[in-house]
Amino acid sequence: MQEFEGLVAIVTGGASGIGAAIADRLAEGGASVAVLDRDISAASPEHFGVAADVSDDASVRRAVEAVAERFGRLDILVNNAGIGASGSVEDNPDDEWHRVFDVNVVGLARVSRAALPLLRESPSAAIVNTCSIAATAGLPQRALYSASKGAVLSLTRAMAADHLREGVRVNCVNPGTADTPWVARLLDASDDPAAERAALDARQPHGRLVSAAEVADAVAYLASPRSGSTTGTSLAVDGGMQNLRLRPAGT
Repeated sequence: MQEFEGLVAIVTGGASGIGAAIADRLAEGGASVAVLDRDISAASPEHFGVAADVSDDASVRRAVEAVAERFGRLDILVNNAGIGASGSVEDNPDDEWHRVFDVNVVGLARVSRAALPLLRESPSAAIVNTCSIAATAGLPQRALYSASKGAVLSLTRAMAADHLREGVRVNCVNPGTADTPWVARLLDASDDPAAERAALDARQPHGRLVSAAEVADAVAYLASPRSGSTTGTSLAVDGGMQNLRLRPAGT
C-alpha cells in the first residue's frame, strides 16, 4: 500500500512551483490532494482545486469547508503559500512589511486554525510548513523575507508543542534557493541574469539551485505516517548551505 493511501491533503499555494511539486508528490503516494491557491487555473486537473486567499479568513474557512465536504476528512496540511520580498531593512515601507507577514505568517496561522478541528480527528495528522534557508542564514537584500521566515520557524516549533498531545505533528522544510518561477522572475529582472544565476548556484555548496521535486520529497517524508516520531523539526534542503563551510573549489 502506498504511504498516503486513503489520506487527504491540503497544499496551499499548490498551483505552481514548489507547491505544485508537493501536490503531485503526495498524490503519487496515494493521497487525495486539494490545492488551495488564489489562481487555480494552472493547477493540475488531477487535484481538487479550490480558490482561496490566505490573507482572508473567510476565504480560508470556505476553502477548508469545501475540502471537508468533498472528502469527509483531512489528514495533512502543507502551508506552502507565501510571497517574496527584496531589499534591506530600509527598503520596504510599513505597508509591505504588513503585507508579507500577513501572507507568510498570519496566513499560515489562518489555514492551520481552520484545519485543526479536522486534523484532530485524523489518525495520521501532520502539518508541514514551508520555511526557508533565510530563517537560519543571513542573506543579503532579504531582510523582510528573512524576518517572515524566521517567524515561520519559531511558529512551527510552538505549534508542534501545542498540538503534539492532540495527535498532530508539526514540522517545516527549509529550502535553499530553489528553481521556481519566483526566482526566475528575480533573475530576469537583474542586469545580468546569467551572472546572477551563476552566483546563486555558487552560493550553495552543491553548486546548483534546489529543485522543486527535492523539496517535495522532503515534505513527503515529514508528512508521512511513517515519520510518527518526527515533530518540531526543520529539515534543510539546501545543498549544505546551512551547515557546511567548504573551501573554494579547486583548493
